[in-house]
Amino acid sequence: MKNLIYVLLVLLLASCNTQKKYSNFDYSFARSGGLDPIYENLWIRGNSATYSFEGRGEKINKTFKISPETLKNIEVTLAENNFRMIQEDYKKLYDNVSTSIVVKKGDNSASKSNASQILERDQERWNNVASVYESIIQTNVKQSTLK
Repeated sequence: MKNLIYVLLVLLLASCNTQKKYSNFDYSFARSGGLDPIYENLWIRGNSATYSFEGRGEKINKTFKISPETLKNIEVTLAENNFRMIQEDYKKLYDNVSTSIVVKKGDNSASKSNASQILERDQERWNNVASVYESIIQTNVKQSTLK
């Protein structure tokens, strides 16, 4: 009985630790959903990034380093586009690939998603912010998987 308790305790502690990289981040970019579902995530903590993609018969997991210039570019883009003030719409969309951006660091800390669309007046600012994360993925993951 005592051994069973130790085994359960070890399993509990191990399972808590495996989720740490998914909740302990400064910046997060995620896309998911659709008729042919995809799950794409980018987590950035300090200068370390973790990327995962699953869908369309593909599965990618990659960890890489982010340069200080790239981190500064993220912050500048968030500030220039006033990320915290981007407003989400209340319409419900189904079977749509939605993007979610979470910023836990700096003056632009906020969580935004286009799952219910972004108000039209804020759409360009949303696209500017999303494109920064997409370019990080393109540069660090997509190009290296093509080689």
